[in-house]
Amino acid sequence: MRKIIILSFILSLSLNAQEKLLTIQDAVLKGRTSLAPKRLQNLSFIPGTSAFIYVDNNYLIKGDNASSKTTTIISLTEINKTLLQNKRDSLKGLPFLNFKNATTFHFYQGNDEVVFDLNKKAIVTNTINPFLKEENADLHKESKRVAYTKENNLFVAIDGSERQISIDGDFNTVYGKTVHQSEFGIHKGTYWSSKGNYLAFYRMDQKDVFAYPIIDWKPYPAKNEDIKYPMAGSKSHHVTLGIYNVAAQSVTYIKTTGDKEQYLTNIAWSPDEKMVYIAVLNRGQNFMQLNEYNASTGDFVRTLFEEKDEKYVEPLNEMLFLPKNPNQFIWQSRKDGFRHLYLYDISGKEIKQLTKGNWEVKAVNGFDEKGERLFFHANGESPVNQDFYSVNVKTAQVKKLSSGNGFHSCVLDEKGNYFIDGFTSVNTPREYYVVNTSNAKSNTIFKADNPVKDYKLGRWNLFSIKNNQGIDLYCRIFKPVNFDSTKKYPVLVYLYNGPHSQMVTNTWMAGGELWYQYMAQKGFIVFTLDGRGTSYRGKAFEQAIHRQLGTCEMEDQLKGVDYLKSLPYVDANRIGVHGWSYGGFMTTSLMTRNPGVYKVGVAGGPVIDWSYYEIMYGERYMDTPQENKEGYEKNNLLNHAEKLKGKLLMIHGAQDPVVVWQHSMMYVKKCVDKGVQLDYFVYPGHEHNVLGKDRAHLMEKICNYFIDNL
Repeated sequence: MRKIIILSFILSLSLNAQEKLLTIQDAVLKGRTSLAPKRLQNLSFIPGTSAFIYVDNNYLIKGDNASSKTTTIISLTEINKTLLQNKRDSLKGLPFLNFKNATTFHFYQGNDEVVFDLNKKAIVTNTINPFLKEENADLHKESKRVAYTKENNLFVAIDGSERQISIDGDFNTVYGKTVHQSEFGIHKGTYWSSKGNYLAFYRMDQKDVFAYPIIDWKPYPAKNEDIKYPMAGSKSHHVTLGIYNVAAQSVTYIKTTGDKEQYLTNIAWSPDEKMVYIAVLNRGQNFMQLNEYNASTGDFVRTLFEEKDEKYVEPLNEMLFLPKNPNQFIWQSRKDGFRHLYLYDISGKEIKQLTKGNWEVKAVNGFDEKGERLFFHANGESPVNQDFYSVNVKTAQVKKLSSGNGFHSCVLDEKGNYFIDGFTSVNTPREYYVVNTSNAKSNTIFKADNPVKDYKLGRWNLFSIKNNQGIDLYCRIFKPVNFDSTKKYPVLVYLYNGPHSQMVTNTWMAGGELWYQYMAQKGFIVFTLDGRGTSYRGKAFEQAIHRQLGTCEMEDQLKGVDYLKSLPYVDANRIGVHGWSYGGFMTTSLMTRNPGVYKVGVAGGPVIDWSYYEIMYGERYMDTPQENKEGYEKNNLLNHAEKLKGKLLMIHGAQDPVVVWQHSMMYVKKCVDKGVQLDYFVYPGHEHNVLGKDRAHLMEKICNYFIDNL
């Protein structure tokens, strides 16, 4: 009798373990934290050793590369004890710890660099970098020199002393900041040479770009804060590249020629600091020259090579010099239709193509100690997978180093002997391995538990369908909790389907978010499809949208609807669609250019008229409004507003500097003019995305809109 009672108790625990329901706050605010698969913090290799480290529950753990056996080397409590002994504030949690060698690591506390010796349990504090708090701070690690900006002027800190490099920075003239709307792989505005003796920096003259109003609604009265926003077809900014000589305390400007509105991208220094390389791209974005300039004089030296494309060229990565051969470099290009690696000599002669095939190199990780092997991430196995590879620079032999069907995100050690593999797949939350690059021997570091194992969840899966051209389109679907194939369910289609995106991947829950499961609890099927125009499928797949943004993407999305309607458990009369930004554009397009297919839509931060979007992105995919009048008019959603059927909720951040508020406001006005009813909501204080605690409010509003109307 006692055994029966115990078994009944265990069974009840098992059943109750999966009875918890998600709240919208759980799904949104905890979906990427406590209810996400656990990550090992600070996971990295220790320089000069055969060991790795990570932080777990405020303990610093050290592991052996060959065996992955771990030991605890210090705790937050011990570090805080030492900090207090040195009359410093204690830490609430372990910050990022950067190891200098086997026994010494450092971290930043305020403006101070705290250096901790593990053997001595002692602290050495350096305060040489109070400038790291400045805007756009760019640290040269070896020299400790810092470049930064103040009020659009450029400054450099040398040995703790501040030097002002420019004096004319203002609203129209900007120094040392990202340019060209952060397109073309540009993420910053300053570039140190290898030894820190020179600093290349952007100067952006934007006086010809009209000022655009962004209203701050918090003060009394509300305050206008203008930004510079170059819209497609209008005048653009003029960018030049300056070189600051630290020893001479002088500035030389690179003597670029041609159209002032061209793009200066992918800045690189030669290893000897004598030359600067710029990928110069015309405003039409179909012609690129990789140019070499003398850093001392600014003079043009030569064009190494050119790339042309009838649609567009998009250089995203600077040249990478071989560590043992400064006369050769790696270049990434899509000139054969897929992004691959090429070996060039310094004259611009192509030596060989290192990788090839109908797949794409996604990221380069670095060389081994000898400079013979280059390591990179690519999707050679499947467009939805990611693996880790090496290529021999001399022989062009490619070797896949990761194993397991899924998505591998890897970190390489300084010698190229080991890598840490962060692995996930559709049904694998997260696992970490340390792998030998020579023999592929692998040892497990950690396997995360399913963070939502106690919740009632809908089943999910990843699959592909064919579009009208016979091309595979990858999809994922979440089925309702307690799914019954004899019932009919409403569907929420969640999409983006724009360039530089991939929503469907062979990762945990197929790349889905936890609010999908909240909707699955409410009885919804949640469906996503990556159509033409999205990333990592090759140039032809992406460029299919050129000059007609929204057209073939809708064709692919409607193929997804055909698939949904073929399922006996889908209610074809209750299909909704939601997306943000490009996804907001797609949602509005689908609701108006294909009226009646979707009963309900929610469009967040939508582009309405591409002529009101920024030059660099807009003209790449659409050319200018003057060159492509038909394309702009056809895909201008103001021209389709009167065809809206069903219920559409439009949402915008009132301070959006990316897709400016004017887009949706124009749409509201058009709907009023045409007598079309539209639901509308604004988030004051938020820019292009609604973040922080307000995101739960946003997602509750979106989810409730579908619950109420589907």
